[in-house]
Amino acid sequence: MSQENVALIRGLYDAFAIGDVPGVLGMMSPDIVWHEAENFPYADGNPYVGPLAVAEGVFARCGSEWDGFAAVPAEIVDGGDTIIALGHYHGTYKATGKTMKAQMVHVWRIIDGKVTAFQQYVDTLHVAQVIAAA
Repeated sequence: MSQENVALIRGLYDAFAIGDVPGVLGMMSPDIVWHEAENFPYADGNPYVGPLAVAEGVFARCGSEWDGFAAVPAEIVDGGDTIIALGHYHGTYKATGKTMKAQMVHVWRIIDGKVTAFQQYVDTLHVAQVIAAA
């Protein structure tokens, strides 16, 4: 099942990269528990429970507040039912015009071919510097 889990997460990033939010949400369990990193701007809704909460509390904000927002995994680590992605976020924060390249780690938990849990780790200092007004 492990290779299927890696393929699921690769597919999730691929779908997100082309803006296929319904496709991404379809890979999630109806009761997914999603945690943004502590001190990340979108952690104010932690935990997000269910795909709709993730779409409204995280994805909609990424789309409305950033130009070219992308989560780009450089490596995906196969841990069986736990898949870890290491990479960077990219984008330009609309309100400041500052660009970001923030290191990220995503921990995905998968049961029966659906993402049941997500934990984000990210360079929150860099993100805070990008979104802060000069």
